[in-house]
Amino acid sequence: MGTTLATLSPPRGGGTTARKRLGRGHGSGLGTTAGRGQKGQGSRSGVTIKRDFEGGQMPLVRRLPKRGFKNIFRIEYEIVNLGTLASTFGRGAKVTPEDLKARGLVSHTNAVKVLGGGELGHALDVSAHGFSQTARAKIEAAGGKVQELKRP
Repeated sequence: MGTTLATLSPPRGGGTTARKRLGRGHGSGLGTTAGRGQKGQGSRSGVTIKRDFEGGQMPLVRRLPKRGFKNIFRIEYEIVNLGTLASTFGRGAKVTPEDLKARGLVSHTNAVKVLGGGELGHALDVSAHGFSQTARAKIEAAGGKVQELKRP
């Protein structure tokens, strides 16, 4: 029978530490204030101080100015280089975003862009949501076809 939670025990030679018994007299070293220091917010029960709290002073996060903005319409493309397509797919193959995902070249298929990095020695029929100018030119020069899919 294997080890279960009910049969676990600490390792030989230690592994257990007795809990601190707070407020049990001066001799224990943890009497009177029970290790909480003197007065103030931290000495009270039930205290939770936020990590950005600076004692009532205006926090650094609020003192610094805001900069820039986040464009909510930005499309994050998954990118693939032509050299990768050339080494992964054979002559005359049809390449779709689903094929790229199946081979682990992209993690999602809703926005894929092909870039012109690397050389393409054979024709490919490539479908994607975007192409760089060099990628488009290299695919067509190799005798392949470019099909731009509707952008998300």
